[in-house]
Amino acid sequence: MASRGILWAFMVALLASCGPMVTGSAYRDPNMDFGAIQSVGVMPFQNLSREATAADRVRDVFINRLLSTGAVYVHPVGEVARAAARSEIQSPAAPSPDEVIKLGALLKAQAIITGVVQEYGEMRSGSSTANAISVSVQMLEAQTGKIVWTASSTKGGIDIWDRLFGGGGRPMNDVTRGAVNDLIDKLFK
Repeated sequence: MASRGILWAFMVALLASCGPMVTGSAYRDPNMDFGAIQSVGVMPFQNLSREATAADRVRDVFINRLLSTGAVYVHPVGEVARAAARSEIQSPAAPSPDEVIKLGALLKAQAIITGVVQEYGEMRSGSSTANAISVSVQMLEAQTGKIVWTASSTKGGIDIWDRLFGGGGRPMNDVTRGAVNDLIDKLFK
């Protein structure tokens, strides 16, 4: 009887420790007045994943979610692209501080946001599959080119239920929205 109780306690502990990946971290410059930011430009995200369109998809979801907060004006993608071309930015996904200052002046924006998609899509472990995303975003102050906020989020992955019963995890769109919501929550904390 006691061994059965120990077995159940072990199974509960195992199930609790084998959840899906949910990690993240953030940095906020304590000297920055985030309330003064009224408009931002979101640069094209850098794509390090195997999915060719991952950066564009994640950037679109990020922009839509940021707009839905109503806290800041987000410059349209085409307007940001034209300003980046005019200011001759060598690497739009990772502009230098001087390029951020030029871009901010052209857009009349108080901040520029860049991002990197490290992982996007299906992951496998044995016979189980699930969708996962890992993304990092940073905000640069347009007057100085200095990083004032950065955050990362990883969502999705294979949990114990996927291993035991299959199923394939959550849809990629849900996983992406979850990671972006996590990033936006970290921005407005």
